[in-house]
Amino acid sequence: MSRYPAQVRLIDVGPRDGLQNEKSPVPAEVKIGLVHRLQQAGLKEIEVTSHVSPKWVPQMADNHEVMSGIERQPGVRYSVLTPNLKGYEASLADRPDEVVVFGSASEAFSQKNINCSIAESIERFAPVVEAARARGIAVRGAMSCTVGCPYEGEVAPERVAYLAGLLKGIGVQRVDVADTIGVGTPLKVQRAVEATLQHFALDDVSGHFHDTYGQALSNTLAALQMGVWNFQSSVAGLGGCPYAKGATGNVATEDVVYLLHGLGIDTGIDLDRLIDAGAYVSNFLGRKPNSRVATAVLNKRAG
Repeated sequence: MSRYPAQVRLIDVGPRDGLQNEKSPVPAEVKIGLVHRLQQAGLKEIEVTSHVSPKWVPQMADNHEVMSGIERQPGVRYSVLTPNLKGYEASLADRPDEVVVFGSASEAFSQKNINCSIAESIERFAPVVEAARARGIAVRGAMSCTVGCPYEGEVAPERVAYLAGLLKGIGVQRVDVADTIGVGTPLKVQRAVEATLQHFALDDVSGHFHDTYGQALSNTLAALQMGVWNFQSSVAGLGGCPYAKGATGNVATEDVVYLLHGLGIDTGIDLDRLIDAGAYVSNFLGRKPNSRVATAVLNKRAG
């Protein structure tokens, strides 16, 4: 029998990654309400917003209003995405606990997503990492397309190791192994994690899986078997990737929590409260949660 971690820490990316591509504006008060409900459910890490140009991501134009409107709880880490030094400097007024930079293991995806090469993206992030760490702000690196790319197809583990090495080299403290388009299978995910472990300690690696092909929970289990105990997910399965055609949302936090609790792994999360948080934002968006667990529980409640 595989030995799993005794506890798992989840980062809910719903308020940022989940909502950023919504076509209709989501008011700051709804985003704040979602963050409050997530922390009440027991989430200790929440990716709240991003400091990017509103021209490119209009949904995140209210970043300051959202961050300043949150009633912070002790012991909860609030992170924001900062793609460049300008974004980082804009975030300082909101006192983020952690800033997130991002790079792709695929050259083609890097060009399509942020209009520069992988190496150029690292040069862009280096001053952000240096400035943040000088202020005592934690830095996380999101590694996209670690198993597959919508433009290049399969991504070799060597490309993942290359990106991880570059991020480590500029001072990034922990990284996410992200299956951005949801094409990963357990073996491919394990190889991507192994490649990352060439540069980062196990405690500093997290899994971020999309469910396009229905493999996200299987991939979570595969990473757990390697000892990975940090994962990212999105309440109600919110989100997708605007540069990855056909990619469905992040794996639902509710489904991951149900899996973990079924394995006897402690998350510190109240599943019923988490389902309520997902229902809250889904009701505003006018659709049902993209979570099988949430759907089953809500149907049962309705009788």
